[in-house]
Amino acid sequence: MMRKPIVAGNWKMNKTCAEAADLVSGIIRELAEVTHVDVVVCPPFTALRTVSEAISDTNIDLGAQDLHWEKRGAYTGEISSEMLRELFCHYVILGHSERRQYFGETSESVNRKVHAALEASLRPIVCVGERLEEREAGRTSEVVESHVRGSLAGLSKSQWLQVVVAYEPVWAIGTGRTASPEQAQEVHEFIRALIGEMSDSHVAEAVRIQYGGSIKPDNARELFAQPDIDGGLVGGASLEARSFAQIVRAAIPEGAQE
Repeated sequence: MMRKPIVAGNWKMNKTCAEAADLVSGIIRELAEVTHVDVVVCPPFTALRTVSEAISDTNIDLGAQDLHWEKRGAYTGEISSEMLRELFCHYVILGHSERRQYFGETSESVNRKVHAALEASLRPIVCVGERLEEREAGRTSEVVESHVRGSLAGLSKSQWLQVVVAYEPVWAIGTGRTASPEQAQEVHEFIRALIGEMSDSHVAEAVRIQYGGSIKPDNARELFAQPDIDGGLVGGASLEARSFAQIVRAAIPEGAQE
């Protein structure tokens, strides 16, 4: 099955509204003709409306960096799925390692958010991945399986097809270290097999699995060439229009014409 690559830029806690407008205008210029890759930008909450308006007539989709599982209520500082939909968000990053590390998120809470997103017709980009000490202890498969099974429990076949899984080895995020293409492919293949066990082989072949962990223009093409890597969740390199565009272009399938 031919899965359409997806490259998402996670801007994290960067860019004021003015800076976001400048960055996204550069991304639009660079990627106006790209149609063979789904392109997503995920600015901070304060810049969502600015970016939403800028990309309204383009091939670029809007994503958020998190949401709360409740639709409304006394949850100071949180954002609901309804609020994101009002701003024309299509995607939302859930379970990012920084949310798990700094804010105590668990696979159980991520799972509640996944179901809330799907109920609101948002497509979750669900992050899974091991820390350095876990990889060095030979626990990569154990940790990744726990994240996948816990974060994505209870999905119907149709819901699975709306999900993007992002494998992000925590030891490679923002460190300049990158999993080798072979290391990344091994875990992506493992995740696809898990999805097959949780659903079926047809669903597993259809679900897109991104790689996230210090993706740069000079390593993107080799990573994206792996059979089970369907694009990337890009951090620091998404904060500069030219570098992000180069990564997106590296995901264009061989033989496709833009």
